[in-house]
Amino acid sequence: MKYIVASLSLILAVNSTDTLAQEDAKQYELATPPACFNNLGEAVEYRERTGGGLKVAAGMANRDSEGKPFIIRMNYVFSPKEFQRFIDRHECAHHQLDDIDRPHPPRNSPEHLMNESIADCIAIIRLRDEETDGEEKFNAVSSAMRVDMAKIGFPEISISSRISNIENCFLRNGSYRDFIETVKQRRKEQ
Repeated sequence: MKYIVASLSLILAVNSTDTLAQEDAKQYELATPPACFNNLGEAVEYRERTGGGLKVAAGMANRDSEGKPFIIRMNYVFSPKEFQRFIDRHECAHHQLDDIDRPHPPRNSPEHLMNESIADCIAIIRLRDEETDGEEKFNAVSSAMRVDMAKIGFPEISISSRISNIENCFLRNGSYRDFIETVKQRRKEQ
């Protein structure tokens, strides 16, 4: 059985549930997804999907029925490019850490929330290192994250905690690859 790695914490852009606001939702150009290879060196495919009631941008990492790793980019047209790039790297991190092939912990359990925080960390470090204006991207991600998480009902403590985690990761030394290796080593020791 394959485990879907997605959560409400990955929902990064939401427009009002008001029907008129949904119809008038601003749309953005799609960012080119970054290269992504999983823990086995397999190329991860990106797939676009648009639809559903709310104008929500989110990602999901999984394997298809043939065992090929993929990331679904859902409703990315409703998310600025900085969010798209962050979501792509977050979902890629789940593939890089083998979260897809490991048993998925229960939703909102400490283990699940830790996996999400680790993926956030890898995503922001990678964004910092791969973008020429990494600090501007960080500021755009954190500012929009604050507004958009509030729109979908996250309490301020959750919003501040997530942004604080991302900021701490952005400021840490080392590459995202180093961080991935550290996480893998710690998981082996558990």
